[in-house]
Amino acid sequence: MKNRYIKYFITLSLFFVFGCSNTKYLPEGDLLYTGASVKVKDSIIKKKDRKALENQLEDLLRPKPNKQFLGLRPKLWVYNIAGQPKKDKGFRYWLRTKVGEEPVLFSKVDLDYNASVLRNFTENKGYFKTRVSADSTVRNKRVTAEYIVVPKKQYIIKSVTFPDDSLAMSRIIGRSSRRSLLKVGNPYDLDVIKAERERIDARLKEKGYYYFNPDYILAKVDSSKGDHEVKIRLVIKDDAPPKALTAYKIDKIIVYPNFSISKDSVKYKPEDIVQYKDFTIIDTANTFKPRVFDRTIYFKKGDLYNRKDHNLTLNRFVNLGTFSFVKNEFRTSDSIKNALDSYYYLTLLPKKFIRVEVLGKTNSASYTGTEINVNWNNRNLFRGAELLTVSVFGGADFQLAGVNKGKNIYKLGTETSLTWPRFITPFHIDGSSEYVPRTKATLRYEYQNRTQLYALNSFKTSFGYLWKENARKEHQLNVMDITYVSPNHVTQEYRDDIKADSSLAKVIEKQLIFGPTYTYTYTNTMQKRKKNTFYFSGELDLAGNVTGLITSANVKKNDTIKVFDVPFSQYAKIRGDFRHYLKLGKESELASRIIVGAGIPYGNSSVLPTSKQFVVGGTNSIRAFRARSIGPGSYVNTATTNDYLPDQSGDLKLEFSTEYRAKLFSIVKGAAFIDAGNIWLVNADPNKPGAEFSKDFMKEIAVGAGVGLRFDVSFFILRTDLAFPLRKPYLPDGQRWVIKDIDFGSGPWRKENLILNIAIGYPF
Repeated sequence: MKNRYIKYFITLSLFFVFGCSNTKYLPEGDLLYTGASVKVKDSIIKKKDRKALENQLEDLLRPKPNKQFLGLRPKLWVYNIAGQPKKDKGFRYWLRTKVGEEPVLFSKVDLDYNASVLRNFTENKGYFKTRVSADSTVRNKRVTAEYIVVPKKQYIIKSVTFPDDSLAMSRIIGRSSRRSLLKVGNPYDLDVIKAERERIDARLKEKGYYYFNPDYILAKVDSSKGDHEVKIRLVIKDDAPPKALTAYKIDKIIVYPNFSISKDSVKYKPEDIVQYKDFTIIDTANTFKPRVFDRTIYFKKGDLYNRKDHNLTLNRFVNLGTFSFVKNEFRTSDSIKNALDSYYYLTLLPKKFIRVEVLGKTNSASYTGTEINVNWNNRNLFRGAELLTVSVFGGADFQLAGVNKGKNIYKLGTETSLTWPRFITPFHIDGSSEYVPRTKATLRYEYQNRTQLYALNSFKTSFGYLWKENARKEHQLNVMDITYVSPNHVTQEYRDDIKADSSLAKVIEKQLIFGPTYTYTYTNTMQKRKKNTFYFSGELDLAGNVTGLITSANVKKNDTIKVFDVPFSQYAKIRGDFRHYLKLGKESELASRIIVGAGIPYGNSSVLPTSKQFVVGGTNSIRAFRARSIGPGSYVNTATTNDYLPDQSGDLKLEFSTEYRAKLFSIVKGAAFIDAGNIWLVNADPNKPGAEFSKDFMKEIAVGAGVGLRFDVSFFILRTDLAFPLRKPYLPDGQRWVIKDIDFGSGPWRKENLILNIAIGYPF
């Protein structure tokens, strides 16, 4: 009881210190500005709309008060206690300028100016003749500002008229009027009028009017007739220059692939000039084959200027991945009337470069380790903007304590890939106009050694295509994807463990997997202003289907077909990952994810290959359980006490997570989450009772919860999550919910149930 009172006293003391000390350092005669409120007084506006208007108006007020956390201003407190540094360096200077925050004084607040800003905003929204008053309230050297906004009835649009003169552009504008943002019956809004002018300008840019701009459109607003109604008439300004009223075509197209930003000029000899189709290429180093530019530039001689093709060309140059700088100029042609010459100045990235990546990691399987990747790249191997990448990688995972100390994991490997910036197919395929399609071939080898247990040799090769429809939709199709896995140096200790748990034998089986794979990804999460954003990734994996059909392989009839003395895998696998992000505020959101997966072995296979099965648990999965330790179903491994390799896998997967994320202060963000899910087998396994999928699968869902901190240092995010189970599917039915057993004060409970996950990046 005494300790409880001490805690209360300390808490109240901290509030007092943070709250009072901030005003003690104020300049003589000044006050601490703590914020402002806006009250809209109008009986006509709906309560919901009035509240939204008040929020909009409050965002316009300047300056903003010092940032708060739980009603306190810790950054201001740090600024004050740091004091005035004697020089512009050192700890005190860093504490005051980087961690602290200068006080926002009331002397910096201009009430009249803010009132005029609020008045202009409301009138621009159609509330003409708005009255705004401002006042302030002082208490204990703190001051707040209050603004009262009294708007008149909002004006609505009665009619909209478009240019009706004889200009060709006026006819273009008229034909696009059905897409107008100005709608009869909508409120008058100056921002919408500006947006409509920009829409018209964008439309004209697609029709050759290169020199036109939105300022040449005048919106005449008449509010003299009707009851709070306006008539809007859009016209082309009389002083618009003649070239702005003229549509231009493309004449010459000149490309400089070796442009230097530092010199900002191009020196070349006559023999450096190459004429290819409609293009003049001045490549002083013979860097590229001319067809690279034919595939990239969308303009052709004689085409009407078009902003879409203009932007697409620049995007494709950037997406080639060989240029650090892309500059485009249009100049009026000196040989053809109403025509433009197009110039492209391209600055090369270094052709060859090496990138080294070093990663540190720890995971919920109690392994700590590091990984290093060394990548050598050639950006223009065959003068067609091809990318050759040769990688060498290695890593080690150590278990420093526990019964499995010394059973470390080492891996070493190499990978070579070659990417062409086009489709390589027997027939012509048109790619996305905006993004460069790619063909990629990969060859990879990896050696993995689990000391005291076994080693695996893994070979993989693939050939396929990557392309984007637009910024949201992306595809990857591997028409050939071959994987071969072979065991090596299997120890007697591991063979003895197999006798106790036969499922361990799957890990060291030879595997041969080949067939096409396809992945589709959709995302609009880059649209930061949207309240709801989504991400979806769907994968389809078909292995050995054609071969199995041709050979009539049937493992159920003991008619297993082998290739190179290894039974090939035959299955169909599908996986979907759907994520939803709901913005709750400027610095908070609710993120949710559901993963559904199914793999059906048939023909030449009775089970999925180990490397293709689903797993749950771990850093990016159900964080309250160790990696790969859940399931399948209600199965629990009691055959052996050797838990050095939790490796439960299944043919079916269902997983769900939801996480609340919010900024706490500075670079620190917090999260609270719930994870749930499990895996199951399609076919019953007598060695794994309870692992088969059944109608009671929902009773076998694992559930965990936890909290975490995320440290966002801009170029990466360090994540720490502490989680504990709420439901354990391997317990007897009726005893699986373990909420009542939660006891944070118990050492044995914490040791058994608390799981710390440390990772880079968000889990989803």
